[in-house]
Amino acid sequence: MKVLLPSTIAMTFLAGSAGAQTFGDDVAFVQGRTPVVVLTDGKSMRVAVAPDLQGRVLTSSARGEAGASYGWINRAVIAAGARDPHFNAYGGEDRFWLGPEGGQYALFFKSGDPFDLAHWYTPAAVDREPFTVTAHDADSITFFKMMRLTNRAGTRFDVGVRRVVRLVPAARALQALGLRGTEKVEAVAFESENQITNWGTEAWRKESGLVSVWILGMFNPSPATTVVIPFKPGPVASLGPVVNDAYFGKVPADRLVVRDRVLFFRGDGQRRSKIGIPPARAESVLGSYDARGGVLTLVHFDRPLDSRDYVNSMWEEQKEPFAGDVVNSYNDGPPSPGAKPLGPFYELETSSPAAALARKETLVHRHRTIHLSGDKAALDPIARKVLGASLDEIEAAFR
Repeated sequence: MKVLLPSTIAMTFLAGSAGAQTFGDDVAFVQGRTPVVVLTDGKSMRVAVAPDLQGRVLTSSARGEAGASYGWINRAVIAAGARDPHFNAYGGEDRFWLGPEGGQYALFFKSGDPFDLAHWYTPAAVDREPFTVTAHDADSITFFKMMRLTNRAGTRFDVGVRRVVRLVPAARALQALGLRGTEKVEAVAFESENQITNWGTEAWRKESGLVSVWILGMFNPSPATTVVIPFKPGPVASLGPVVNDAYFGKVPADRLVVRDRVLFFRGDGQRRSKIGIPPARAESVLGSYDARGGVLTLVHFDRPLDSRDYVNSMWEEQKEPFAGDVVNSYNDGPPSPGAKPLGPFYELETSSPAAALARKETLVHRHRTIHLSGDKAALDPIARKVLGASLDEIEAAFR
């Protein structure tokens, strides 16, 4: 394959059912509508990537084509010929977005428009336009995309995006989490390395708004799925609140449980709600557990310890536009009584710090997803070590 250098390019609802579809089923369906590249380690790990759907990871498997398909895929949207200017919920375990979503420096709301769903528009560059493949091996693929975006304040951003999706050996992924790497589980691990470059003529400054890399993973919901997010403990007076649960109205107590060092959030796709963890509290991991399917999902990401400026995506005029969250989780559901949900699905999300970049300067954000399946005795010590909660504690959180 001819490799295109980024600098050269810069110049010139039928939702996928939770666990019912195999990886091979999902890939066959999507390939009939848009190109799919399947990455493999030559053994059992598989990751499906869609170049024309912004280089997103659609789904993955730890057992080859016949294995369970871990990503949520919206078959109706992928099959549709028309595209929605607001947002196309194609699905996928790792998609590239840029923040902030809301606020005076929003990328998703025009100047003067109210912050409501009717006026929310995802930028076409991260929702409807293809990414260019610049390199491809058996276990990795590289993309490039030039984007020109304007925020709500009228600031223009010329952004060069280099995105690499690669498989990660399971042992290495587990060892990076402080585990032995020899645990008796089936695993698939992959990561996206997302680099943004300021290709404009001026530096990006806080006074006119900044952007950040925002990676979102969409997964199959179920009544037995719980999102688990560890956080740094400590007094509110010095560290601030543990969690922002006011994105779409306060999350009820029967859907969000906060303990000393870990919180639990429902991933059932039944109520539209979102939570976020601020910089002073965020760890470098989060995850979820599907007790019905026996699958533990872990997300491990870049968390620069000295970074405090994160873009704020709240749908409002903000007093603190750089007091945003590092980690988010979204649970889909009807946006209003009687309305249809986008999916349903649930999301595990991470963000880079705000990118105050000089001209031609870059920022990189890495986001790694690991799916582990096995018996409870094998998964439990992993959950305890990485997430700070036993599987019994996770299952009991909403009983």
